[in-house]
Amino acid sequence: MLKLSGVFKTLRSGDRMLEILKPLDLHVPKAQVLAIMGPSGSGKSTLLGLIAGLDAPTGGSIAIDGTEITGMNEDELALLRGRKIGIVFQSFNLIPNLTALENIALPLELSADFMGDPEERARELLEAVGLGERGHHYPVQLSGGEQQRVALARAFAPRPAMLLADEPTGNLDTVTGATIVDLMLRLNREQRTTLIMVTHDPDLATQADRVVHLRDGSVVRDENRLVAGGTRSE
Repeated sequence: MLKLSGVFKTLRSGDRMLEILKPLDLHVPKAQVLAIMGPSGSGKSTLLGLIAGLDAPTGGSIAIDGTEITGMNEDELALLRGRKIGIVFQSFNLIPNLTALENIALPLELSADFMGDPEERARELLEAVGLGERGHHYPVQLSGGEQQRVALARAFAPRPAMLLADEPTGNLDTVTGATIVDLMLRLNREQRTTLIMVTHDPDLATQADRVVHLRDGSVVRDENRLVAGGTRSE
């Protein structure tokens, strides 16, 4: 589903070049749940941004579902994201002047590929995330946990092949965060989406099939938690 080959990222700081990500290879099969962990400054969010096409690598290649994205222009990347990738941000990123229902329906209305009724699909997902009675509310009228539920529903709405989550529980209390994780993993199983999440939360990482640890821009450990037969090792 995802193949990174020799991908690295450098930035200039004065007369120095900083290595944000050192050259790395990463292959992620379809429907795998991958957690990316590491201390602040290790390159986690940079890596996720490169996978999403929100930033360009300095070198190397990135392919999503067999499509090489390195070198695509902004319009091509936006089209790819609309078709293949859902993104969940720590800060929710809901549009404040749209209701919960409208926020979920928006990517479907903008998609040339979606053939159904965007409002019907949005209502279906509101029910799935437990907010069936809150569709007419605006983001400011929702709690943080409710906003993240809407953000999850919006990300899953186009049935993306891959979901990227950047600290999805970072702005939530422990109980609400656990509820969001359960919901995200349930929707992920139902839609067989490849899920890649950046997290500091070891409890969240234990629910992944695989955990990649970054430090100083390098992969220092890659733990596959699935054993023969597809069961999870504990």
